[in-house]
Amino acid sequence: MALSDDEIERYARHIVLRELGGPGQQKLKAAKVLVVGAGGLGAPVLLYLAGAGVGTIGVVDDDIVSLSNLQRQIIHTTKAAAEKTAKTDSAAARINDLNPNVSVVTHQTRLDASNALDIISDYDIVADGCDNFVTRFLVSDACYLLGKTLVSAAVGQFDAQLSTFKPHLEQADGTPYPSYRCLHTDIPPDGMVPSCEEAGIIGALTGVIGSMQAMEVIKEISEIGDSLAGRMVMYDALSARFMVTRLSWNPDNPLNGRHPAITDLSAYQ
Repeated sequence: MALSDDEIERYARHIVLRELGGPGQQKLKAAKVLVVGAGGLGAPVLLYLAGAGVGTIGVVDDDIVSLSNLQRQIIHTTKAAAEKTAKTDSAAARINDLNPNVSVVTHQTRLDASNALDIISDYDIVADGCDNFVTRFLVSDACYLLGKTLVSAAVGQFDAQLSTFKPHLEQADGTPYPSYRCLHTDIPPDGMVPSCEEAGIIGALTGVIGSMQAMEVIKEISEIGDSLAGRMVMYDALSARFMVTRLSWNPDNPLNGRHPAITDLSAYQ
């Protein structure tokens, strides 16, 4: 996909990178990325993907902007909160201001069993920054069923984790890449993990991890560097410490194990 003169100037700092260059920038322009959630993680993901020149960005969220969001959801504004603007519309307006070359598709809805496959099928890769386990598992299962790569992140208080999941593909040893269900077999019971509203969260943490999440999406699209698939990054903000651990494929997991029990999204209905 050819770059215009404006795009060549805009992405000049990308194009001079030996690892990325013009071909990598063209891959970014041709890519379609779905971002699940326009909140704390989604905000930096959306801004950096737009700045990087991803051609089509979808954003799915059913919420409206509120004042309590603005401590971390930096894509939104005080005016959007006062006017109770839908987060999808607020994000789209900011992206268009940043880079009019990007096409934004808004999905003002909550992902569920009735729409997840239809929405996700239109995109090449998914970045999940949702704030609840049900949606996180739904997105993971849907991506596997559709053969889509997923870059998933989660944050809480001062801690975060980030990984890339592509369990529809095989590793060098012939085993599948691990799925999210190799990390967590099933959805935790209600109340086991406190919500952001209950436990709180430091705003800058979502900026750190959301930016890293955008970087992993860019790497997957442009096919540069080492994929995070099969590994997980964990970050402790209070001690300023990163740790990377390996994730192993669990042959007994119900999604892409030897005897898969999940073949559709009917469990979420």
